[in-house]
Amino acid sequence: MKNKIALVTGGVGGIGTAICIALARQGYFVVANYVVPGSEIAWQNKMKAAGLGADDCAIALADVADFNASGKMIADIHATHGEISVLVNCAGITRDVSLRKMTPEQWHAVINTNLNSVFNVTRHVIDSMCDRGFGRIVNISSVNATKGAFGQTNYASAKAGIVGFTKSLALEVAKKGVTVNAVSPGFIETDMTAAVREDLRQQTLSQIPTGRAGTPEDVANAVVFLVAAESGYVTGTNMAVNGGVHIYQ
Repeated sequence: MKNKIALVTGGVGGIGTAICIALARQGYFVVANYVVPGSEIAWQNKMKAAGLGADDCAIALADVADFNASGKMIADIHATHGEISVLVNCAGITRDVSLRKMTPEQWHAVINTNLNSVFNVTRHVIDSMCDRGFGRIVNISSVNATKGAFGQTNYASAKAGIVGFTKSLALEVAKKGVTVNAVSPGFIETDMTAAVREDLRQQTLSQIPTGRAGTPEDVANAVVFLVAAESGYVTGTNMAVNGGVHIYQ
């Protein structure tokens, strides 16, 4: 059994992988959740390239949009590795289209994966964290939760819901030694954003005060700060990691 266990949902994606590496380097045994068979291969290669192996990390196949599948995954992790101390809810997809053309399937797919998954997984770890008097939960939201974005009514709604979830749960568990925070990335260089048309990409970059896109490591650094034992007085926050493109209180 490991002493410090961190679960990262959607952990094999670009941001998720950076979070996994950063947490492993902080001494956590990291479990990366994924849902598409085969998507874990690139993650495993990146972890190896970072000098991390079986003593540092593992993978867990589960659809976190499903409550029972999430519960089984958590139970398996507890039985195999130990109790989860850190949960990073990072699972997310996009189905961008204007509302006038959006299908119910496109709406529900994003809500289920991006928002309902946060409930599905957190519900299965929160009692254990409260019972042990320590826990760190970080939910990955988005700048578009508060800024909005054309063609993303589904995505922005889910990410805004994450912020409300974060603030409310933070109030419920603050006295139990459990903190709950959100991180809202802006434009981050990932495989997803690399597919953006070059002229649109340059237009986006021109609007960022820092003059550059963010990196997955920028997001991971924010997560590392929030999960630290020394950050126990920080809870209910929504930390912007967006290069100043959208500033809010």
